[in-house]
Amino acid sequence: MFLRLVCAFFLPPLAVFLTRGLSLAFVINIILTLIGYVPGIIHAFWILSKEAENS
Repeated sequence: MFLRLVCAFFLPPLAVFLTRGLSLAFVINIILTLIGYVPGIIHAFWILSKEAENS
């Protein structure tokens, strides 16, 4: 989990990919990261927190 949190900060799409694989969330995160880096980080942390809730 720690590795994914570090990835979420530096490479948000990688963290989402490691969590969800090739999914809509991954595509959305790439778009958000390209629009602005901070929205991509927020989305990645949100995806990781939802995954932690479910497990």
